[in-house]
Amino acid sequence: MSSLLVLSLLLPSEKATASKQTPALEVGKRYQVTAQGVEKVAASEKTQGITQEKHQQSPEKSSKNTQNSPTETLANNLPQPTVKQAIEAPEPKTPALKWQTARVKKGDSLAKIFKRAGLSARTTYEIDKAAKQLKKINVGDTLRLGKNEQGELVSLAYPLSKIKTLYVERIDDSYQTRTEEKAVEVRETFAHGIINSSFWNAGISAGLDDNQIISLANIFGWDIDFALDIRKGDSFHVVYENRYVDGEYIGPGKILAAEFVNQNEEFKAIRFTDDEYYTPEGKSMRKAFLRAPVNFRYISSNFKPRRFHPIQKRWKAHNGVDYRASTGTPVVAAGNGKVTHSTYNKYNGNYVFIQHGDGIVTKYLHFSKRAVKKGQRVKQGEVIGYVGSTGMSQAPHLHYEFLVNGTHRNPRTVKLPDAKPIAKKYKQAFAAVAQKRIQELNGSKQALLAMQGTNSNNG
Repeated sequence: MSSLLVLSLLLPSEKATASKQTPALEVGKRYQVTAQGVEKVAASEKTQGITQEKHQQSPEKSSKNTQNSPTETLANNLPQPTVKQAIEAPEPKTPALKWQTARVKKGDSLAKIFKRAGLSARTTYEIDKAAKQLKKINVGDTLRLGKNEQGELVSLAYPLSKIKTLYVERIDDSYQTRTEEKAVEVRETFAHGIINSSFWNAGISAGLDDNQIISLANIFGWDIDFALDIRKGDSFHVVYENRYVDGEYIGPGKILAAEFVNQNEEFKAIRFTDDEYYTPEGKSMRKAFLRAPVNFRYISSNFKPRRFHPIQKRWKAHNGVDYRASTGTPVVAAGNGKVTHSTYNKYNGNYVFIQHGDGIVTKYLHFSKRAVKKGQRVKQGEVIGYVGSTGMSQAPHLHYEFLVNGTHRNPRTVKLPDAKPIAKKYKQAFAAVAQKRIQELNGSKQALLAMQGTNSNNG
């Protein structure tokens, strides 16, 4: 009996239910939700940008909807934002930065540049701590500085090269750095030269820059003495890279293949993926020793069994080659080895001896300054000293000796041991590269002959 009483109290009477039923909503009308229900507003729904849709509902669904509250009924009829609309919703705009460009002048430091830009010493300290690369800035470089409305540095851009740019940005309460690299487009091209006056002039006339000319000489430097062996009529063909960024030429890349004809003898070199150069058969272009360890003007005295010494005024053997060069010219190790002597005496001046494998010793005399110490291991091409005129010397030059098992040999004519050939596991891959490069060299020569023929016909 008590259960029935409770149930009757909880359930509304039939009259109350009828009074609370949702009033009929007309399409195209605006309604206001109040505590007492829904009241019609005269303004059209369409003016508020809301479109009602009319649906045919099943009796069951219609019956269920009549039990919804007026608020739920109205909410269900409002259009909901799609996922795409939610994702594409615009983010709040951040204030635009004010950018200015600062050019590095002679004697400038980061502190001076920032002071001119109105930035505080504190900002200079924080940037200096975050970006070590900015400790070395070059005259002519430009920095782009982005400030906020308060005049605080928020972003900095500094080109490290034509390819790399350093960015420093303030994130939260500290500066953070990142480096961006532009994609480099590589295009292959070729050059051809015939020597009339000098190899250098021929290289310039062929369109090569200074570094390319030096690289070409280094590639063939173990087989050709570019100071003494070059003759008028010698020629070269080169296949090399040109590099572009955003379509703009930024300079040459690596030499891919080259051919040099010296006194009617033909030499070819192919670059492989290890950045070394080999003959088309896979032998290394590099020898275990450099023929001349210094960039010299001329040879002032050759290797001779008997030579009248200009200072001692007596006949004696000259067991080396004297390379005349300017004071301070770098001298490099002719091969890999260990420094056994690095000292001074009144005859040799500043001198260095290096012990190599296979019983070979090289000696370097009359340095103005030594750059290595006794016991130090050196690699071929590493600077060991600088040309001078110390000891028994009348003019700046390098006296260079080459000994095999204790016997002096002429550095200019001694047969130098070869470096290691291409590794067996890379032979097949190298053969494919070599074949392609030889075809490119031949193709460039044929194109050159065709151009020369066209020019002669036009003439």
